[in-house]
Amino acid sequence: MNAADVRLMQGLAQRVTAVRPDLVNSDASYGELAWIWGKGQAAAGATWPRRLWFSGGELVAWAWLTLPRRVRRNDGSVKDVTGAYLAYQVHPDHPELVDEVIDWYDRTAAGLERTLLPNAVDEFALERWAAHGYRTDPESLGDEGSWTQLNERDLTDIEEPVLPDGFRFRNADEAGPEAVVRAHLAAWAPSPYTAESYEGVRATAPYRGDLHVLVEAPDGTMACSAIMWLDELNATAEFEPVGTHPDYRRRGLARAMLLHGMRLARAAGARQMTVACLGAPGHVKARQLYYGVGFKMFTRDMPLIKAATAA
Repeated sequence: MNAADVRLMQGLAQRVTAVRPDLVNSDASYGELAWIWGKGQAAAGATWPRRLWFSGGELVAWAWLTLPRRVRRNDGSVKDVTGAYLAYQVHPDHPELVDEVIDWYDRTAAGLERTLLPNAVDEFALERWAAHGYRTDPESLGDEGSWTQLNERDLTDIEEPVLPDGFRFRNADEAGPEAVVRAHLAAWAPSPYTAESYEGVRATAPYRGDLHVLVEAPDGTMACSAIMWLDELNATAEFEPVGTHPDYRRRGLARAMLLHGMRLARAAGARQMTVACLGAPGHVKARQLYYGVGFKMFTRDMPLIKAATAA
């Protein structure tokens, strides 16, 4: 897969957003595609087969597969990923392509455990996945499960952000790449994120350093950060990712940063804002943060799995 493919996939995300935003899969949104591709393509791109479907010269469906791999993280630890994972999107005008996506996944990942996260409101797709032997993943649906929900709010009325004394807002252009990478690693440790990962993110078409916001502590530490991805076609923006340094949590910094970011997004032309978070009962902190600045749940995904022994 290459950057041109990703731009086509983002174009499909924009067209689905325009007509059925509730059917955009959680890992197939305009911003999520840029983030996943940008940060991982240099290190993991070789494990990313893809298939694109066109109608009349226009992309109407895609499937992006992640194969087993070894992930090296910044603390020296190694994580072995043994199963296959599929991200995909089908335009609602071409539902018949869901079966082709499923067939391609089963052929390409034959012999592996297969997982995916289709949208919970996409009843047709869920029926087709079930017909091919995919079942809801009980582990992912537990109290500490890994399913995600998408939250949204409009940008008509945004509270004034307030930071504690000595803290200030910055953006990535001002802070510089080294500080930006440190901020991400502190918030998400252990992580495979590197300076090369950030260069990949910066190279994506929609990335803007002025919409990559941070909060700087009095000692110069970047205490939290968030990237906003602006979809000018639909006048929407998406936070992805959002993270806070563990030494600076529970001080209201992330709340202030989100409010500040939404004001910047509005000034850039966005009318709607989205952000995803884990939705299981055991993951309440991020959800409470987003609800506290006006977000409400919009959609959620439905984790599915097919055992490695299944044909």
